[in-house]
Amino acid sequence: MMNQSSILEETIKLAYNEDVDRIRLEEYPTLKDTIYLDHAGTTPYPKSLIEQFSRVLTQSLFGNPHSNSASSQLSTRRIEDVRLRTLRFFNASPDHFDLVFVANATAGIKLIAECFREQPGGFWFGYHRDAHTSLVGAREHAVEHRCFGHDADVEGWMQGLKTAQTSLSEARLGLYAYPAQSNLNGRRLPLSWPGLLRYSCSSRHRIYSLLDAAALVSTSALDLSDPLHAPDFTVLSLYKIFGFPDLGALIIRKDSSTPLRCRRYFGGGTVEMVTCTDESWHIKKQNSLHEQLEDGTLPIHSVIALDSAFDVHAKLFGSLNQISAHTSFLASRLHRNLSCLHHANGTSVCTLYTHPQSSYDRPRTQGPIVALNLRSSNGEWISNAEVEKLAAIRNIQFRSGGLCNPGGVAASLDLTPWEMKRNYSAGQRCGNENDILGRKPTGVIRLSLGATNNIEDITAFVQFVEEFFVDHHCLPNHLVSVTALAPSFYVDTLTIYPIKSCGGWQLPPHLAWDINQEGLALDREWCLVHQGTRAALSQKRMPRMALIRPSVDVAAAVLRVRYDGPLPPSVPTEITVPLSANQSGSENPSD
Repeated sequence: MMNQSSILEETIKLAYNEDVDRIRLEEYPTLKDTIYLDHAGTTPYPKSLIEQFSRVLTQSLFGNPHSNSASSQLSTRRIEDVRLRTLRFFNASPDHFDLVFVANATAGIKLIAECFREQPGGFWFGYHRDAHTSLVGAREHAVEHRCFGHDADVEGWMQGLKTAQTSLSEARLGLYAYPAQSNLNGRRLPLSWPGLLRYSCSSRHRIYSLLDAAALVSTSALDLSDPLHAPDFTVLSLYKIFGFPDLGALIIRKDSSTPLRCRRYFGGGTVEMVTCTDESWHIKKQNSLHEQLEDGTLPIHSVIALDSAFDVHAKLFGSLNQISAHTSFLASRLHRNLSCLHHANGTSVCTLYTHPQSSYDRPRTQGPIVALNLRSSNGEWISNAEVEKLAAIRNIQFRSGGLCNPGGVAASLDLTPWEMKRNYSAGQRCGNENDILGRKPTGVIRLSLGATNNIEDITAFVQFVEEFFVDHHCLPNHLVSVTALAPSFYVDTLTIYPIKSCGGWQLPPHLAWDINQEGLALDREWCLVHQGTRAALSQKRMPRMALIRPSVDVAAAVLRVRYDGPLPPSVPTEITVPLSANQSGSENPSD
């Protein structure tokens, strides 16, 4: 009889992919010396995928599919073969489903929303609180909309449809959308809802289902083999599975295609004939639904590259079920290890955000994502921007912020609408560093795992948190004296940051320095901007900005800027910027 330790070892052996280290070494040179924990954003692509696709491109000539030349017909055949292969990847029979290639999951959602917008009388739209921003945005096309805050609300609403107790306002055509997996905390929602919704609708209430499967299918299989219980519309981003190509898909249940055929816009390749002068008339293509919805020329080479992606993915990892077992084991280990971190006074280092109904021991309810925030030993929140800057030093990559999941982040952080509006007024914007406002964090740290992660990645991140954020020497709370709570403070040094997000400059001792309404003079006086977007750059997005070292030359009235890193010979080691726009005279900030 096996003891618990033996059972655990056997479970590890079955779940963990022992070949991952070899695969990383041979196939993922871009991951060398890097801890990549952002697979929910996109997964890295393997070297052999690029090599195989390169051979395909150099050995074949692919023309525009909207022609009859040999190269064009070759493109057409390859695209249709890949379309069929993609359907089969999700066990979706071409007898019951069609597939439309789109740029990404968001493009698929937008296409569905635009088709429903053109229904007579508009449409009603419902969405789950855990929905991605792209799903939430569809509400702006709807006549009415409702956000469901809890699973019980959704199931109660479906029961009301079944017993005809729903409100009359929902009698029009409807669309209910939700994610198969939360992109914020990895919580997995019931895949049974589309089937339940279909059987709950009466003749008065035809409400379709839209499943956002983008986060789920990055590491887990989606089975559409039962068309009676499958979603009416499923959107996903294929690059989250393979890393390349940058392509998405909209899978449509053929029996649910009627609302999509009402679309008025038509693009090149979607119509048989069009008149323009004396009469406005057109006739759409009728052979298949995807012919009506794929406007213009498809990204030919991206679709064809998908064939190579399927080949290499199967060769390296077997199936999504195997990836799911591997990543579930790692996520459980990561969550457990982080939850065990405590400061010397006994307080937890990590606040972990998990749904009450999900468990890392049950992959059906939880995906390989860990969402968290960090606290100091005195209970104060630690800035996620600071965590990311330190992580960059250790070559650790993850995502932080609102994660394009407004309902999920509001529920996790207990943010009310008025607080979020107040935070906006206080300067919070997507991607900026205002991440603690009103004594609450405005976002979370997301660690999302994929097929290429290994145990060493998990260990490295936990050690990173322990090194930088665990206080090993603080006194237990009951031993802190009154005098310790009220020490005598004094200012030892002052440092300003003349260029936002770059290195600091310590003010020389005994030098008087101006304090104006904005704070210390010349602090964050300048910023670096992107020449194309004119947006200010930040160290969060460009960590090497920390190597830019400005210093103030008061006597010469200039800001001296140097870069503490390797530079091409043609680039000067230092540049100067006048402290005043008026260069005729010297402006001394200490005067």
